[in-house]
Amino acid sequence: MLRPLAAALLLVVAPLGAQPRLSADQQLARDVLRELVEINTADSVGSVTAAAEAMARRFRDAGFPAEDVRLLVPDGQPTKGNLVVRYRTRVPNGERPVLLVAHLDVVAANRADWASDPFVLREENGFFVARGVADDKGHAALFVATLLKWKRDGWAPRRDVILALTADEEGGGSNGVQWLLANHRELVDAAYALNEGAFGALAGDRPLYLGFQATEKRSANFTLTVTNPGGHSSIPRPDNAIYQLAHALERIESYTFPVALNDVSRAYFTQTARVVPPDVAAAMRAIVANPSDAAAAARLSRDPTWASMLRTTCVATRLAGGHANNALPQRATATVNCRIVPTSSAAEAREALVRVIADTGVRVSPVGAGATWAMTVDPIDPQLLAATTATTRALWGDVPIIPLMSTWTTDGRLLRDAGIPTYGVNGLFTVPGEERMHGLDEKLRVRSFYDGLAFTDRLLRQIAGAPGA
Repeated sequence: MLRPLAAALLLVVAPLGAQPRLSADQQLARDVLRELVEINTADSVGSVTAAAEAMARRFRDAGFPAEDVRLLVPDGQPTKGNLVVRYRTRVPNGERPVLLVAHLDVVAANRADWASDPFVLREENGFFVARGVADDKGHAALFVATLLKWKRDGWAPRRDVILALTADEEGGGSNGVQWLLANHRELVDAAYALNEGAFGALAGDRPLYLGFQATEKRSANFTLTVTNPGGHSSIPRPDNAIYQLAHALERIESYTFPVALNDVSRAYFTQTARVVPPDVAAAMRAIVANPSDAAAAARLSRDPTWASMLRTTCVATRLAGGHANNALPQRATATVNCRIVPTSSAAEAREALVRVIADTGVRVSPVGAGATWAMTVDPIDPQLLAATTATTRALWGDVPIIPLMSTWTTDGRLLRDAGIPTYGVNGLFTVPGEERMHGLDEKLRVRSFYDGLAFTDRLLRQIAGAPGA
């Protein structure tokens, strides 16, 4: 995310700390990461339950009461278990808990395509390499290791901290966060949640900024369908289903949704304008002042990431048509995936598609629940932002924290819908794009992982606090 910023920033800050020898805490975090990675949790062949059970054993062995380590498996879904752990305050004062969320499921990985087994943790050239190290088992390992450290050290917070390790974020059903909210809301209810959604960015080994995800775009899929009587291919018809669908897709390709900013994206462009080249900064300030400024929008849209942050986007992702080589197509379909800004809705995106296609012979149908979701934008919690700022400065100096709207979708949407404000923040720094999430040889910097452990411990101690703090 935010690749142009990495090239533009020229901040002088402390490099990420070297790690010549592992401390006991770092070794614990590494061991947890290895255990999680080496349990295959892909939807098609793996088991999230197995990973959740492994973490539950660690918490029970550390002395957590059985009632505070809950393995929750949906009926009929034996591989889709979730783990909810509560680290309790010793002096309850009515302050609501903080919820930590990390998903244990991963995208499938084909062994034949990888340089080595994707479900065996490797360390090479300063990186951990395995499926899930960046998305999201590295994050999960930091949460697990931090709570285990607190238990070992006897540290007592002033409020409860809840950890939810979940299934089905990557797809495969609704047996994770959505299921927990519907069936065990009392176990995960919180003042706010910390989730995935943002990384810090590096130039070389120097931190440039820390992303703070405060909202995200919604994902909604639509199927475009054209039907036709068809016939023998030796006698072509003027109304060919494939051509008709192709014309509809061309109209979608040439359409650009209007700029639609929200509080988070305005804050993002305002703050980023301070550290980018003058022409880009001018465009960012102009678009914040006037979202209808076509010249500013055109300048920012040269970069695909910024273009996606400005507006709703819809793009064709799948295509099918015809039933035989020597027959005119009776049916042609395409899937269009829309990423919808929080100020809009899936219904409005569908209306725009219908209007742009302008052909009643092309049916536009929503697919699944995503087409009915609406997104909210939660105000950034000032205490959380202050704690994040203080933690970042303590570890890396005057590194800017930039609120952002992610163009991808996380389980945060479900928590926000349920009234739990959710933010994506962690201390994992990468050169944007190098982590290869969902791709071949997914990786995460080793130093970033260990520095992220220090960040997680410091940040959570600040927001959970000690009694009397």
